[in-house]
Amino acid sequence: METKRLIVPLALVGLTLGVVSVSQGAKPSDDPEGDRVVRGFQIAPVHLTLRNRDRNLVGLGSYIVNAQAGCNDCHTNPSYAPGHDPYLGQPKQVNVAGYLAGGRAFGPIISRNITPDEHGLPAGLTLAEFKKVMRTGHDPDDPGELLQVMPWPVFQDMTDQDLRAIYEYLRSIPSLDSPYTEP
Repeated sequence: METKRLIVPLALVGLTLGVVSVSQGAKPSDDPEGDRVVRGFQIAPVHLTLRNRDRNLVGLGSYIVNAQAGCNDCHTNPSYAPGHDPYLGQPKQVNVAGYLAGGRAFGPIISRNITPDEHGLPAGLTLAEFKKVMRTGHDPDDPGELLQVMPWPVFQDMTDQDLRAIYEYLRSIPSLDSPYTEP
């Protein structure tokens, strides 16, 4: 009887340690997409609104936006917080005060604010409009023009689920005012 009492707590401790090590990335799992979702939540630089959101898509979207697509590089100005620019050998910390609010100049082109608008739409776009921009590169404000700096020719090959995940993540980040006004 004494042995049974000891086995159950030890089994629970082992299970707990196993869960902790997996959540900290110590052991790869057999679920690569699940791993990307977990990692997406770990690396999200801002507080996320998860109410009425598909959590798996938000986590996957964060992974794509923050670990693969480099959206911060163009849509945050400056990309990194003062004293935290990895290109200067400093420890990396994203500039959360301007995270994805646009304002970076590329010659005459200024990156757009892709945070949610007052209706919760990233860059003011519905999911269908977002997908169209990502697939065609047509400027949503001037459909006759193509986006010149945005690497839409790469993003157009993403799966519908990846684009939906990016959109769901962008719906979940804080809304910020654009740091510039359009000419």
